This record gives sequence, structure tokens and C-alpha cells, in this order.
Amino acid sequence: MGALIEQGVAARAFPGEHISGDRALVRPFPQGVLAAAVDGLGHGKAAGDAAGIAIDTLVTYAAEAPVVLVQHCHRALRNTRGVVMSLASINASNGMMTWLGVGNVDVQLLRVSASPPAREALLLRGGVVGYQLPPLHAYRLSVNTGDLLIFTTDGIRSDFATVLPAADPLLRHQPVQEIADRLLARFGKTTDDALVLVIRYLGSEP
Repeated sequence: MGALIEQGVAARAFPGEHISGDRALVRPFPQGVLAAAVDGLGHGKAAGDAAGIAIDTLVTYAAEAPVVLVQHCHRALRNTRGVVMSLASINASNGMMTWLGVGNVDVQLLRVSASPPAREALLLRGGVVGYQLPPLHAYRLSVNTGDLLIFTTDGIRSDFATVLPAADPLLRHQPVQEIADRLLARFGKTTDDALVLVIRYLGSEP
């Protein structure tokens, strides 16, 4: 299987802190790839510790279904301040993505090559992984070559979408790291940790 995605991550810690509670993960597994963004509650070391446990847990169980992944994280995080998180698991064999979010890590799918271009947003459910989980329901949808998947923690202003219209032809070719850097620089808050993860789906090759 050839390359399935391109990825770009831009992040910064709360001013004055050396550790960020916002973490990103892109983890290949035999059938595809798992992408996630995790936000430890608050900021500083305790937030970073919680986020690190969540990331380590996702790495361990990356090939499992998103609902099961969140349940694993919930158990692992019970003695921490907890996290909010969103994740997307892409199956390379059929071009299907399953995504799930608990808390306020926003995820948007930009279908930049569709006719007409379109935008879809992950339906988030309130809760804290490690403290109180909502009923978990993952959503399944197709992904097409060129689609962009954008994760943002709450350290990124929600109006970032105004500069990323799905119909912008630049988004078909602009490096994903440039997109992530631009969003962090323009829309990152100074009152919290901030993180942007941008993924371009390339499709799979035999």
C-alpha cells in the first residue's frame, strides 16, 4: 500500500508554560490510519500528562474501532483530570472513515475536489474522557482523494473556517503544513494551548 495521507501539525502551549496539553496523533495500522487530536483539561503539566496517557493508549490500540478506542482511553484516564478528544479511523481498503468526538475538539472534512465542493463537520458529544462519557456513537462516511480533514482544539477560534472555503482551488495543492501553520498563526488564542492537525487523503495504491 502506498502513502494514504499527508499530514501537518501546528501547536503551541499556553503562554508561560513549557508543556502543552494539546496533542496530535497520526498512526498507521495494517488496514489504514488513525488520526486524533487530544486536549487535556486545563493547561500545564497535568494537562500534558493526561493527554500523553490518551495518546499512548491510542497508539497501543490504533487498529480498533473508534468507540472501543475511546473506552480504552476512558479507563486509562480515570486518575487524571481527563481529556476531550476527536479521532478518525480511515480504512485503506474501502475508502471509508469512521469518526467520533467527545468534548470540543472540532473536526471538519473539506471535500475540495467534489462537484460542488462541500464541507462536513463531526457531530461532537459533550463529556470528558476519564470522567464522564456520553453515549458513544461513531459516524461512518466515505473519503475521496484530495479531501482535507482538519482537527482544531478550543485554542483555535471557531471562525477559522471563514478562510478555508471548500471551493478554494488553492486547497487542492497547498502543503498541509502551510495550512496548519496559517490557521495557528491567524486564529490561535493566547488564553489556552492550541493545536491544528491537517490531513489530506491521498487514497491507497496496490
